[in-house]
Amino acid sequence: MAITLNHTIVPCIDKTRSAKFYSQLFGFEYIGAFSHFIVVRVNDTLSLDFDNKEKFEALHYAFKVSEQEFDEIFTRLQAEQVPYGSGPGNAGDMAINHNYGGRGVYFRDPNGHLLEMLTADYVIPPQ
Repeated sequence: MAITLNHTIVPCIDKTRSAKFYSQLFGFEYIGAFSHFIVVRVNDTLSLDFDNKEKFEALHYAFKVSEQEFDEIFTRLQAEQVPYGSGPGNAGDMAINHNYGGRGVYFRDPNGHLLEMLTADYVIPPQ
């Protein structure tokens, strides 16, 4: 069996609002309460478990999507007037990138976490 990431905890200010943001924007399945978390299913093997925290550092979450999914999510991103950008250092320049023959965009969720959506994998040089 291949090792897969099963779930990760997303620290946030308002776990319900945050889970709904991800569900509505990305089209993830909103599961709801599980223990003290609010759970969103990303796919068959991965869920995001949102948990309220008073203090936390902003994290980075990258999602690889198909070209069609990129178009759909990007349309929702624009409709919600979420600032976006072409790189992690310029997540508000209102441009997308075309790295590695694909498309990519960075933006922040309501908690300040830096989200990335990309259609092509990074090309990592062999060692």
